[in-house]
Amino acid sequence: MQFLYFLEKIRNPVLDFFMSAITFIGGEAVFLAIAIVLIWCTEKRYGYFTLLTCFFGTIINQVLKLTFRIPRPWVKDPDFTIVESAREEATGYSFPSGHTQNVTGTFTSFALAKQKKGRIIFCATIIALVSFSRMYLGVHTPLDVGVSLVLGVLICALLYPCFKTEERMEKTMPYILVLTALFAIGFTLFAFLLPEEGLDPHNLESGRKNACTMLGCIIGLFPIYILDRKYIKYPTHARWYAQIIKVLVGFGVVLLIKSTLQTPLEWIFGGNMYIARTVRYLLIVLFAGLLWPLTFRRFSTLEIPALDRFGERIAARFSGKKGEMSEKGQEDEE
Repeated sequence: MQFLYFLEKIRNPVLDFFMSAITFIGGEAVFLAIAIVLIWCTEKRYGYFTLLTCFFGTIINQVLKLTFRIPRPWVKDPDFTIVESAREEATGYSFPSGHTQNVTGTFTSFALAKQKKGRIIFCATIIALVSFSRMYLGVHTPLDVGVSLVLGVLICALLYPCFKTEERMEKTMPYILVLTALFAIGFTLFAFLLPEEGLDPHNLESGRKNACTMLGCIIGLFPIYILDRKYIKYPTHARWYAQIIKVLVGFGVVLLIKSTLQTPLEWIFGGNMYIARTVRYLLIVLFAGLLWPLTFRRFSTLEIPALDRFGERIAARFSGKKGEMSEKGQEDEE
């Protein structure tokens, strides 16, 4: 806690705003957006790698939270203050850090997918900033953050060999999906059969909600992977503007499903929010992995001549500058 007390003293409105914005990158929405963009617009292998890394990480993270039951810093010390904007997202127990787990898994897998120096530096910077922001905001201790960093990197290292090539993914993916499903089922049973005595009801509810989220998402991955490999085989390539439209519209519908189906599904399932949540995330994954990709063949052939010309002009301008710099360098050498 001593480090958190130090950070508490140096807080100011500018840093509060910056750290509140940075910490958002470790949230669920950003992780889903990155995984969806990778699966829809690049090699699906990279998207599956990121998705499964974060699924495994989330399950392990939540099991540890419910096992160790370490309270948040402001609960440990009522005199300790946090940046209030971070309180809403700080659900569940403190150890380990869920945001740090998410950002480490997402950006480590993103760096491993294309191992270029610039990308590695960028990803390492984002991971470091988000991790630090969790402590600066006062919602996690260095131990919470450190364990999540190690777990995130370790999970990526273990899964990476399975996704290194298309051939390896094809051989190992069925086993990984089964293993992920077993983890999700085990986590769900653990969360719902755990004795409630001594557990904070709010934290227990948070753990059970996360269990239902993971279960719904992972159940949806089975038909998506099987049907796409055998029948759909949707293309990921398209012109730059078609990719932007594809992502914005598709992700917009994903968010719409996420925000509007909760109440109707709870009504359908007699007020059981846990079953409703499982089904809601199952529907989100099925839309993102099966229904929306059915439109991708049209996106792959979409042409808007005006935007093509605009893109060519931009590309020519930058390539022209690059050429001028190269020529200038050669003249300087002479």
